[in-house]
Amino acid sequence: MNICRRACLTGIAFASLGAALNAFGQSPQHQMIVWRDPGCGCCSAWSTLMQRSGRFTTTVRNTPDMAAVKRRLGVPDDLASCHTGEVEGYVIEGHVPAADILRLLADRPRTISGLAVPGMPAGSPGMEAGGRRDAFDVIAFSRSGARSVFVRYPARA
Repeated sequence: MNICRRACLTGIAFASLGAALNAFGQSPQHQMIVWRDPGCGCCSAWSTLMQRSGRFTTTVRNTPDMAAVKRRLGVPDDLASCHTGEVEGYVIEGHVPAADILRLLADRPRTISGLAVPGMPAGSPGMEAGGRRDAFDVIAFSRSGARSVFVRYPARA
């Protein structure tokens, strides 16, 4: 009986240690809402890429009035793309790479309300086109209208 109890307690201790080590090594899951027009396919591809990164859990919400979503979230008209995400108080417009969103969430700049990749550049996440990538910029923007280049991606043949 004493041996059984000791074995059980040892097993519980090792299980707890394993769970703690596993939790320590895992990256946090960021909850993201992705707003999209029901007829757009690349939006689902981008959302899937965010989930595959292992760092985001996405909830896709279809809406026929994307313009209203963008207005409500403060996306400048000239930075618009096909889908709009919300993650931890930031707006993510278009085909922004996961690494850039993670950098934004790590730094948490107060002067930035979101990131945008205007349009739908070939080779951006969700717009892969046979290895080709058009040059594109990820633009940081604020509600006051300020903006800056967050990161540049060169063209790739």
